[in-house]
Amino acid sequence: MQLVENVTPRGPTATRHLAGTLAVAAVALAIGTILLDIRNRGVEVPSGAGFESGWTLALTGLAQVLPGVLLLRRLPRHSVAWVLTISGLAWVLDGFAVGWATYAIYVAPGTPGASAAYWFYARFGATLLLGLPLLILMFPGGRLPTARLWRGLSVISLALTALLPAVMMVVPQSVLARYLATPLPPEIARLAFDPFGIELPYGFWLPILKIAYTGVVVSLVVPFAVMVHRYRSADPDRRAQIRWLMWAALVDMFVLLVGYVLPPELSSGATLGLAIALTSSAVVVAVTKYRLYDIDRLLPATALYGILAVLVILVDVAVFTAVGTVLDERNSALAALAIVAAVYLPLRTWLVRVIRRLVRGSREDPYATVSTLAKRLELATDPDAQLVAVARTLADAFRLSYVRVEIERPGGKRSVVEYGSPRGPSVSLPVAYRAEQVGRLVLCRTDLTERDQQLLGDLVRQAAAAARASELSADLQRIRARLVVTREEERRRLRRDLHDGLGPSLGAVALRIETARNLTRTSPAEADRMLDQTATEVATVMADIRQIVHDLRPPALDELGLLRAVRQQADRFRSSGLEVVVTGDESLDALPAAVEVAAYRIVSEALTNVVRHANASRCDITLRVNAGVLDVLVRDDGVGIGADVIAGVGMFSLRERAAELGGDCEITCPAEGGTLVHATVPLEQVSEVVDV
Repeated sequence: MQLVENVTPRGPTATRHLAGTLAVAAVALAIGTILLDIRNRGVEVPSGAGFESGWTLALTGLAQVLPGVLLLRRLPRHSVAWVLTISGLAWVLDGFAVGWATYAIYVAPGTPGASAAYWFYARFGATLLLGLPLLILMFPGGRLPTARLWRGLSVISLALTALLPAVMMVVPQSVLARYLATPLPPEIARLAFDPFGIELPYGFWLPILKIAYTGVVVSLVVPFAVMVHRYRSADPDRRAQIRWLMWAALVDMFVLLVGYVLPPELSSGATLGLAIALTSSAVVVAVTKYRLYDIDRLLPATALYGILAVLVILVDVAVFTAVGTVLDERNSALAALAIVAAVYLPLRTWLVRVIRRLVRGSREDPYATVSTLAKRLELATDPDAQLVAVARTLADAFRLSYVRVEIERPGGKRSVVEYGSPRGPSVSLPVAYRAEQVGRLVLCRTDLTERDQQLLGDLVRQAAAAARASELSADLQRIRARLVVTREEERRRLRRDLHDGLGPSLGAVALRIETARNLTRTSPAEADRMLDQTATEVATVMADIRQIVHDLRPPALDELGLLRAVRQQADRFRSSGLEVVVTGDESLDALPAAVEVAAYRIVSEALTNVVRHANASRCDITLRVNAGVLDVLVRDDGVGIGADVIAGVGMFSLRERAAELGGDCEITCPAEGGTLVHATVPLEQVSEVVDV
């Protein structure tokens, strides 16, 4: 979407001259209106004439013309600039017309132009109603909505608004006076100000006038609905521009409310002029310089102090009304001052909290946001529920329409949780845990302040820690269950080996020995043959027992220690085509038994893979203790692991043996070739478990 800042910043010379001429003309007319009002001061004007103060209308017009001209000089083709300028000129002319009509009718009767001035003020002045809805419908891009439905509603709204000015041009004065039930004073009724009147029966004009006056009220609803639609579908830049108009509407509301407590001669025009001046200025800032000011901070501050001002005035009026009947004026003022002072500070504190929460979400209270996240994480029953709690909390805290949380689970599985629906541009932020990226966060918002980013980082870190803790807890539970299953499977295997293998073998040995004893006297040779068979069977049983013992724990670990046992195992794999080199330090002799078994099994499995798949000529095995961690490195110079190779049982076994003791195992293919198996096993955790 192309923003208006990208339009050519300076217009043609003719347009700049025209803008300057319009500004000078508007100022001259406004000065003339003020001089006329000074001249007309003190003249009795009947209330039936319906005259307003010309200077208030003129100043209201200047409040539109001057910002419009400034905008024209920068953006000569922008529709909003022309709407402001033309609407402002109409207001200035209307003010001059009422001033001249007052002068020509009541100050100097017979002065030329009385009829034309009154007609312009009373009839053509209805066109002033077109300015505000047209401005809202064109703001901020200078065009009507592009969607067919909203464009059609906009055209209908403008037609309803223009109906009353069109009717006022041609309706006869007699019909209008009867409809409004306000007969004109004689000095005005004598004027010939009905040049375009169409003489038709009152019954014909009555429904048209009702529709025209009703249409003005109804037509104001559509522009605000269009603005809401634009805001909901806009990107952050457009929203920032629209929020400036929202700020102007908020200020206008407070200004007009304050006008009710001012004297009528001031409130009737001054407040309206001030409101329109603020709106025009906000429009200029929104179209040209909206990025220079933080509207997100200005909006809540305006709402806060506007509500406070209104409430203070209401308290003051209520106290004067209630206490004024008992106390005199001075004491009533003191009582009102005391009550306002007592309620102002707590009321201001409460309103600050409420308004900031409504506008900016709960991020204005970081402690409350963190506390809310902690409670939701505590109530979550699984890691996915915790991610939902994180997304919901972030959306509530930062008023986000869309949050996406992606977390990498152990084993390469990714969990994704979405909250809300994406709207507008998004930003992706990494989620880190202990300096390691474990996922990412996608937000549909790009205007986060530095303070917002700090709070977001704190929330994400806490959420990442909680998610990782939950994952580790679930992993621990799975490991415990797997250990129990493994233990029972091992017991079942031992029972089967002992019952099905060693049991029958030892039973057979016992029978052969008994038989040999019976044959010793009668057949010594047969007895000797049977004892030889028995000795062979005993040797087989001994071999089975050694295999069972080796499966439980390699005897070489107890006899030789880890380093020499690994070297002995390497000798079995060494051949004429494969050189195996084992290095390590002497501190390997004091390792926990579980660590020794894990390291021995990892090296054995890695060597098996080298012989079967690597086609290597050299394999280096390194065992070392570094900062309380046993490092096991098995590196070969073979063909490496192809990208299309699926991990098999051997690779899974390597990782599982390290993970059972809280460690990790990485299998990589370095750039220089071959395969590197790097397993790490923490010694401190294993030692603590053994001590317990």
